[in-house]
Amino acid sequence: MRGTAGSGGADSVNRFTDQLFGDLRRIDQRRWAHAYVLGLLTTPGKKSMRRLAAAASDSPTASQALHQFINESPWDWTPVCDRLRHWIEGRVRPRAWTIAPVVLPKRGEKSCGVHRRFVPHTGRTVNCQVGTALFMSTDIGDFPCSWSLLLPEPWARGDLRERARVPDGAVARPESPVLSLVELLVRPSRHEPVPVVVGVDGYLDVRPLLHALIRARRDFVVAVPDGLPLAPFPAARPVRVCPRAAARMLDGPSGRERGARGLVRNQLVQLPFTRDEQRPQPFRLFAGPGTRAGGLGRLWLTNIVDRPVGELMRYADRTAAVGETVNLLERGFGLRDFEGRSFPGWHHHMTLVSAAFAYSRLTTAADGYGALDMPGDWPREDDFDRSLDLLPA
Repeated sequence: MRGTAGSGGADSVNRFTDQLFGDLRRIDQRRWAHAYVLGLLTTPGKKSMRRLAAAASDSPTASQALHQFINESPWDWTPVCDRLRHWIEGRVRPRAWTIAPVVLPKRGEKSCGVHRRFVPHTGRTVNCQVGTALFMSTDIGDFPCSWSLLLPEPWARGDLRERARVPDGAVARPESPVLSLVELLVRPSRHEPVPVVVGVDGYLDVRPLLHALIRARRDFVVAVPDGLPLAPFPAARPVRVCPRAAARMLDGPSGRERGARGLVRNQLVQLPFTRDEQRPQPFRLFAGPGTRAGGLGRLWLTNIVDRPVGELMRYADRTAAVGETVNLLERGFGLRDFEGRSFPGWHHHMTLVSAAFAYSRLTTAADGYGALDMPGDWPREDDFDRSLDLLPA
């Protein structure tokens, strides 16, 4: 194998990938993990399998071997993601965990999970895969730590599912990928728990997600649709009938505060209950300024009711910062360049992209990692600065 890294660069990537992939059973798996990460870091332009293989080896069979490692080799990406998360936590402190959708346009219909859907932030219907990603949001940016692929109903059973090698545990329900990412947050961490920020409205029903976060006893800030049924808080008894749509809860003149970006509306609310023995729990519904009727922006619901609304808005702004990170992943790390069609292959690629991104941002000479010769079109630090300083210190 060879690499295009500068002095010490390939060796430094090798030390990094040994920490993440050192438990893979076979030597060739560990070798190709190193090759893939090195290729993502040093290959300019499109990160095709052929070009990534050329960054690692002169062998004419390298591309085939790398394709085999990504698409066919049965290694489990979940422990690798856990080790990546712990590696990042050892270098930066999380301020929030942000879960956001990532839309990957695709040609054809054979890639796992591909379907046509309306994409809210573009206002267009596209042929795509939709992934959800768990980002560690820090003072120096957002780092993807784990991924889950949305499986629409056609992929729930039959030939499509079998051909894509979708494991039995992957459930074809829209909320399942996000719930699986929430479950990761109960695992041990180096740091105190921080809020979970979720911006998947328009892609799935947020109610199962809200109940999962409540059961997990996590602080959260979740984007919710206008029509989510809510009730005022406090109420004399649990509300079982006549809830109001979330957007209507902010119609009144009360609960308006002037924030850094304009008028912020907020209201204490509760979720409608179905059993008398459940005690009402307060939540805060809030929205910043927007372009919709009445100047209302995106709606957010949180169980953090003892902090200023301005601070809550900074958590909500994490989804915009994550969008900047996704742009960097697409432009510089081959996020959209996966060439396979299998469910495991997709997760393998996303895991390796996340590893390369974390390495590029968090390794220093003090860590014992050498410098890499990055290609000229690789995103530079000033591209990253726009997503910083959105959270309080």
